[in-house]
Amino acid sequence: MRFFDFLLLSLVAGACKASTVDHATAAASQQACQRIAGHLGASIVQSSGAAYDFAASNAWNFANALLRPTCIVFPSQAAHVQAAMREIYRAKSRFAVQAGSHSAMKGWNNVQDGVLIVFSNMKNATYNPASDSIILEPGIHWGEATATLSRFGVAPVGGRVGDVGTGLLLGGGLSFLSPSQGYAADNFKALDVVLVDGRLITATATNQYSDLFRAMKGGANRFGIVTRYEVQAVHVGTDDETPFFGGFIIYDGSTAEALSKATAKYVREVNDPQAVLLTTFTTIVLQGVLQTIAEVFLFYRGTSLPPSIFGDFLAIPALVTQVGPLSYTQVLATIGPESVNAQRGFVQHMGASALAGQEQLYLDALTHYQNFTNTFMNPASGAGMNYSTLAFTAVPASQIAAGRAKGGNVMIPANLKKGFAAVQLAQQFNPGVSAIPSFVQQGIDLLFRQVPPSPGLPLYVNECDAGQKVFESYGGYELLKATYRKYDPERFNVQHCQGPIGL
Repeated sequence: MRFFDFLLLSLVAGACKASTVDHATAAASQQACQRIAGHLGASIVQSSGAAYDFAASNAWNFANALLRPTCIVFPSQAAHVQAAMREIYRAKSRFAVQAGSHSAMKGWNNVQDGVLIVFSNMKNATYNPASDSIILEPGIHWGEATATLSRFGVAPVGGRVGDVGTGLLLGGGLSFLSPSQGYAADNFKALDVVLVDGRLITATATNQYSDLFRAMKGGANRFGIVTRYEVQAVHVGTDDETPFFGGFIIYDGSTAEALSKATAKYVREVNDPQAVLLTTFTTIVLQGVLQTIAEVFLFYRGTSLPPSIFGDFLAIPALVTQVGPLSYTQVLATIGPESVNAQRGFVQHMGASALAGQEQLYLDALTHYQNFTNTFMNPASGAGMNYSTLAFTAVPASQIAAGRAKGGNVMIPANLKKGFAAVQLAQQFNPGVSAIPSFVQQGIDLLFRQVPPSPGLPLYVNECDAGQKVFESYGGYELLKATYRKYDPERFNVQHCQGPIGL
């Protein structure tokens, strides 16, 4: 089956339109920046210089690295964030927040003609053995947090790529520890949150802000700016200990169908909280020719990979197999800094789906991915795309149950009992491409329609397209809307900050 030819015909239809300056927006951000600088000083609030240039241009998605904020605020404490938000709110300025700078969504971690708050000066991670909890400041990356905490033998339930930051938590967070611990956000104990009007509150599961606490388990950037995370510690051993076994296996692209079937079976049948699976199919352009490889990341908290769980993957002929005993630091480093997930200087894009365990759903997703890739990665298409991937993250029933045992989150519907797979569809574009061509976005939108989420399953907001209605897929959507109305009755956030739609 070929991809729809009309998409290629639109190659000539994407002429650029001249942008116009919104003078009111520019004036509001100038006013906010001047007032914030008056409170905090020139060392914290910058509109030019080396620190400004680095922060403004360091976003992982090159489309965000091209945006130029009116000023950047570099807070080192919550009071600085409060001062900034009070003046942003007063001036009605646009704003954005950057923690790890790893968002693929354009405008979600940088802003044109607005105020950007960058947490590069708030990167501490500490462990409190009395409460068995970890305190994280919002600017830290997961690789840094793991390295800092490893001597205590503990880790937070955090990202699978060391370059990713704490924004992952607010989107729910998928982790190599999730099958036994729930989503990353399920492990919140307390959050210090600056609301849109500059008030600072601490939200927990049992205090007067318990509704906000729950909404922030998947509510992304819509409910406030977190300046301090207290999360449950997970005892994973020090760097000298290897309680995990696993690694990665690389396969030729010809194995894609067999791997899709094995992944569907795993999602359908495996519910061991010590087992972890991530299956990826990646296509690149190498010397003008499309080449696809498959890579499976598989881990078990134990001394081997049980054949009853991973036997189907181990039986498929592989190009490279690299598995063995691992510390948790080594587990986290498996998707290393050389991966596309850490490369900067390219326009990046992601989209999300979610599939139940029926085999045909995975085969269909693979077919549509291959059709899309063959169309838009053909150098003759003019799409300028050099990388495309389809990834399945197994979300077992044990993960859902672990989250419910910790109070639940706003994402998972109350009646969802079975495991599923979170699906990522991602693309990377050539150096020099500054925006996704309109005809390619049409193709991406079609791909979403061809790989729809199974009924009743939530999308993963950290890997979504900006146009996807992720919140509507949540089991707690009505709670989410009611909580947003309560804490932002003027709808300031959705009008002045880009993020998930639907509130």
